[in-house]
Amino acid sequence: MALSNKNVAVTLAAAALLLVAASSPASAGAPAIPAGPLDITKLGARGDGKSDSTPAIMQAWKHACAATGVQKIVIPPGNFLTGALELTGPCTSSIIIRLDGNLLGTGDLNAYKKNWIEIEHVDNLSINGHGTIDGQGPLVWKHNECNHNYNCKILPNSLVLDYCTNAQIRGITLLNAKFFHMNIYESKHVLVEKVNISAPGDSPNTDGIHIGDSVNVTIKDTTIGTGDDCISIGPGSKTIRVKGSRCGPGHGISVGSLGRYKDEKDVEDVQVTDCTIVGATNGLRIKSYEDSKSALRASKFLYDGITMDNVSFPIVIDQKYCPNNICVKSGASKVAVNDIVFKNIHGTSNTPEVVTLNCANNIPCQGVQMINVDVKYNKADNKSMAVCHNAIGKSSGVAKELACI
Repeated sequence: MALSNKNVAVTLAAAALLLVAASSPASAGAPAIPAGPLDITKLGARGDGKSDSTPAIMQAWKHACAATGVQKIVIPPGNFLTGALELTGPCTSSIIIRLDGNLLGTGDLNAYKKNWIEIEHVDNLSINGHGTIDGQGPLVWKHNECNHNYNCKILPNSLVLDYCTNAQIRGITLLNAKFFHMNIYESKHVLVEKVNISAPGDSPNTDGIHIGDSVNVTIKDTTIGTGDDCISIGPGSKTIRVKGSRCGPGHGISVGSLGRYKDEKDVEDVQVTDCTIVGATNGLRIKSYEDSKSALRASKFLYDGITMDNVSFPIVIDQKYCPNNICVKSGASKVAVNDIVFKNIHGTSNTPEVVTLNCANNIPCQGVQMINVDVKYNKADNKSMAVCHNAIGKSSGVAKELACI
């Protein structure tokens, strides 16, 4: 029997719907809705700043992770005290954590195995809202001995993404971490946008965002002021973008330290553009150990459109980095630094030494370019200067006193 065009279209549409239904997770028995509430106050959390909300948040995560589709965990206005939150996957859903309240990390260090909020093996995650992740660092900073002992016990990081894919963190505030505010490890396709990160300039090891062994991480329109690196980019990081962000106080935007451990991986394709650094102890810095344990390469970096405002040591490449004098001073570097471009960088320096290129004798920095760099020492009675060793490259549109390559 012949079918009309209309009947053929209807038949094909029905077949397509059957195919989609047959291939969907729900058809295989997975729940289409969460097994219970996702608002933590409906699971017993109390926003009084004193009651332990850990069980409620963990239960909401369990409900959301086991469902399908898009699930939203709600943390409403209020002050919710918690201990360690181990939010593990893999999950069968995409999860949104809507943070409009304030999470408070308990000052009892016995409540943590390692970190505070640790999200592991999760794909398709979003954390957004107007709330705060408050590590309550002032309660425990006195226990940080890292300034005296380089192999010190590490205090809990606030927010950690481990082995995550397609994660977005937007709008929230991270405050007074016990150690790092955010640590992104072995993750890919991560966006941090319009986030505020804040701790006192003298708080110990409170890095804003640390990235390690991760690919395609973008930090955009974010404000960071801490007691350590605003952003630190560690080994194994590739395709990193920092755009339109502000740093200060802190130790600047850093790559490294590189070479401390064996088997570290290359750092490639880093771009820092249209950013402002204010009152930091360093500006743009690449640092590797003088007696590095790994042979790796730091290459293809672009720093473009950076405003320096009263920054100490605005531009630094240091292949002889050696904190706490723990290095073998005669050690030969194994970290190659190549193809680094500093472009359209202007403003003021708090130190006469505006440019520091301290490269290794055995493996000089190669392909360093300085283009339109105009940073002046902010004291009238002293001149800006550059200190450069073993750096090979070229300068264009740079004041004579800074054009050391």
